Amino acid sequence: MPEQREDKKNQGKTPPEMPRRNWADTVARDAKANANLAFARAGFRDPTLVLRWQEIAGPEVARLACPIKLSEGPSGGVLTLKAEPGAALFLQHESRALCGRINDYLGRDAVARLRFVQGPLAARPPKPIRRSAGGTLPPDDPAITFKGPEKVRESLLRFARLRRGTD
Repeated sequence: MPEQREDKKNQGKTPPEMPRRNWADTVARDAKANANLAFARAGFRDPTLVLRWQEIAGPEVARLACPIKLSEGPSGGVLTLKAEPGAALFLQHESRALCGRINDYLGRDAVARLRFVQGPLAARPPKPIRRSAGGTLPPDDPAITFKGPEKVRESLLRFARLRRGTD
């Protein structure tokens, strides 16, 4: 008898969905959690210091050094920078100005001093070589026979020449 009551009570309602098991999570959710964990292990509560290092420090300093750890102590924070072997001495002389720029960006006095670790930085990939739009087009190319606005036609011709030059 109790079974009949529950059947009548749940009649017309869809059963609640159970969470699926053994399904992969989205990559974005996993990557974000792993990245936040890695930044937290290195002492960076806010990852923008690392991600926007070139804007904060400037292109010259960013080319020579990158932040690897931020540790906070009673006398203030210590930012550890990995610097090219010859550049650590130069950067030591610029440390007061660099600390000021970092603190201005963070909006608080987070870094009291800099610590330098010498070592080679990861090589950045070279910028791709831009090829000039050159080469001749065959007379039956659709870009030549295009009837439309002149600016669009010029762009199509430039793209077609570029395409022909790389094939």
